[in-house]
Amino acid sequence: MKYFGGCDSGSTYTKCVIIDENGKMVADVTLKSRINAVLSCQDALDQAVAQVPDLNSAEDLTYLVGTGYGRNKVPFADENISEISCHAMGVHVADPSVKAIIDIGGQDVKGIAVDTDGTVLNFAMNDKCAAGTGRFFEAMARAFEMDLDEFSNLSLKAKNVIPITAQCTVFAESEVISLVGEGKPMDEIAAGIELSVAKRCFVMSKKAGATDKITLTGGCAKNAGLKAAIEQVLKLKVIDLPIDPQLMGALGAAEFARKKGNR
Repeated sequence: MKYFGGCDSGSTYTKCVIIDENGKMVADVTLKSRINAVLSCQDALDQAVAQVPDLNSAEDLTYLVGTGYGRNKVPFADENISEISCHAMGVHVADPSVKAIIDIGGQDVKGIAVDTDGTVLNFAMNDKCAAGTGRFFEAMARAFEMDLDEFSNLSLKAKNVIPITAQCTVFAESEVISLVGEGKPMDEIAAGIELSVAKRCFVMSKKAGATDKITLTGGCAKNAGLKAAIEQVLKLKVIDLPIDPQLMGALGAAEFARKKGNR
């Protein structure tokens, strides 16, 4: 049996997926990224390889593709492919019916339109500001003195929304701290935060060509409050993928590796 790997070296998390020659996912790993991207990728690869009895090391993979923020740092990679292409391919593998993606990563937001073969039709990226990214949500959860899981569900309880006017992560965090200090309902502040990010996704969804449904990828796809806010703002159905949405880049990279390694 041949095995193929994809390693997504993100700014916040490093993900690795291994699939067999039939495209079945046989291993996956998600780790908090370290300062040294090479060590992060090596750790993820080693842990993924350990899940496959037929493999002794990452060098035993038939083909390995690196992607993500640190894709040039993936050890033993045969090729590097952009995370935009890999997220498109990963979603295509997970659910071929989905043709529009909003990828909310650690430090940027992307809108991606997917063709029928999993390639990219069009995309738009907001990488000039951390507002609306994973780093933004980390800052907001810190202001609430909560973990991300707790924060992501908080807005679902809100009956009203307190708007967040600041467009910058730093100023938004200050604004949130002030509102909390004034004793404003925390669930309503959280709802305002989720709504502000959803509005920033509007242009991305249009660039992705979304008409009736869209899916979210990246770690922020697990934010239930954000999903609800996006459905409200965009008037689109957000599709839940059958595979962890945080793994889409690594899965797409592994599928590219399978296609290239089988030629």
